Amino acid sequence: MLHREPCRLSFRSWLAVTVGVLLGWKPSACSDLPGSRPNILLLMADDLGVGDVGCYGNTTIRTPNIDRLAKDGVMLTQHIAAASVCTPSRAAFLTGRYPVRSGMVSSNGYRVLQWTAASGGLPTNETTFAKILKDTGYATGLIGKWHLGLNCQSSNDHCHHPLNHGFDHFYGMPFSMMGDCVHWELSEKRVGLENKLNFCSQIMAIAALTFTTGKLIHLMAGSWALVIWSTVAAILLSVSSYFTGALIVHADCFLMRNHTITEQPMHFQRTTSLILKEISSFVKRNKQGPFLLFVSFLQVHTPLITTEKFAGRSLHGPYGDNTEEMDWMVGQILDTLDVEGLTNNTLVYFTSDHGGSLEAQLGNNQYGGWNGIYKGGKGMGGWEGGIRVPGIFRWPGVLPAGRVIHEPTSLMDVFPTVVQLGGGQVPQDRVIDGRDLLPLLRGTARHSDHEFLLHYCGKFLHAARWHQRDRGAVWKVHYVTPVFHPDGAGACYGKAVCPCSGHGVSRHDPPLLFDLSRDPSEAHALTPDTEPSFYQVMQRVGKAVEEHRRTLGPVPLQLDTLDNVWRPWLQPCCGPFPLCWCDQEGDGR
Repeated sequence: MLHREPCRLSFRSWLAVTVGVLLGWKPSACSDLPGSRPNILLLMADDLGVGDVGCYGNTTIRTPNIDRLAKDGVMLTQHIAAASVCTPSRAAFLTGRYPVRSGMVSSNGYRVLQWTAASGGLPTNETTFAKILKDTGYATGLIGKWHLGLNCQSSNDHCHHPLNHGFDHFYGMPFSMMGDCVHWELSEKRVGLENKLNFCSQIMAIAALTFTTGKLIHLMAGSWALVIWSTVAAILLSVSSYFTGALIVHADCFLMRNHTITEQPMHFQRTTSLILKEISSFVKRNKQGPFLLFVSFLQVHTPLITTEKFAGRSLHGPYGDNTEEMDWMVGQILDTLDVEGLTNNTLVYFTSDHGGSLEAQLGNNQYGGWNGIYKGGKGMGGWEGGIRVPGIFRWPGVLPAGRVIHEPTSLMDVFPTVVQLGGGQVPQDRVIDGRDLLPLLRGTARHSDHEFLLHYCGKFLHAARWHQRDRGAVWKVHYVTPVFHPDGAGACYGKAVCPCSGHGVSRHDPPLLFDLSRDPSEAHALTPDTEPSFYQVMQRVGKAVEEHRRTLGPVPLQLDTLDNVWRPWLQPCCGPFPLCWCDQEGDGR
């Protein structure tokens, strides 16, 4: 029997709803659903390919717990991320808005936040679903990865911190798991920084040698200051290069509980158990409900750190091991709900922030995910493999078990869905791009509310899709696509991700057209000769793109260079900088 949570509103929420009614808005609080105001558990994997999950067609990686969610709930087969890399996708998920609206994009190659101690991040004037649900009386928590910024002007102003965006409780990494956390061969920034520093050191050393020679043979007059300073610069640059790896490990790879650093740097073999312990503790503390818990897994991002229990178990090396460990974690979390008697009153959602990384490769070893039949992967703004992700909802007794939906949906849809389920009001003072999924999930609506979805790469629009409902067609128009390397490859091998602009992309005039309802792999571009509706589709999609662009306003770009470089005065440190070391998590190893 479903527990019916009475609909309680804080004074602020009551006031917001009252004002909304007076202004003619439709209040969404106190829905008539059985078990209204449920607990909400959101599970997000990091870099998981849609083809890596059993219920989406994988037969060699074992994901029984995620598969169980799909069997007991609703599975979305055309679930789309708003960006193909971490930071902008997560910003869109939390706010229900394309990241270009919040400025969580860049105009250059910095596609995600590069440092914990960068000043960019999710702007404080953005409204997350956590902020709204907190005001309606929900306990709100985020456990795991954040990667949406931390500080603005000092090392402890916490302007971008999860607690400043509606979460009551935070435990996890303010930044992101990455290969540089363990000095791995696949490096996100360490190798590049070391090479630049070494090059500059060599230039300074050559300059010092040149000045010295000039002085000794009397070709240069004046003091030895130039020799001394160029020599000092060469030594400092060389020393900096040597310590770059250690700096990154301490600067970015640490755990926080709320505003306190608890482990710097991290001891990765115990991280999984710490995360699970924190999840269990949050659920038990708040089981009287209602609560919103966003579990943002560190898996399956490189370097694929996996506990001994799962190492070597899968058929797909470290990536498969890491995926199977994450699935086990999902099972542990679901078991906690069962034990606490919360299963029937908890909406559970599982997804990934974007597609799997094809370029995460060393030799013959693949360390990134598999995107099934879909072309492309992480970092590719338009191709399906970069943006099509798992989407599973379970709410026993409310959502029909085993239902499969092929309509276009978006990670941004979670925002209005959970806000309205929690008795909140979707903001009216800004454009919300997400749509309430509940009618579609319950089967009371035949079609998704999305007629069009736009696909950005950084601030650049790469593609758009049109759901032509009367024909049952889903058209995809590509204006820009990445140039794969080497020729004939399906990714940008040799780079971390494909670029969004410049010489690394192709601009198409006329644009490429695909019918995803017949060609989901985007293997056969249509032409006016092969598709009678070619010009009609182009015209209709072009009009929608122009209408969308008219809704955009100028905003500061949070990921551009000036806001996305390491600033020592913003560096969180649990000791006197640069001696950033502490361990409050247990045995002091």
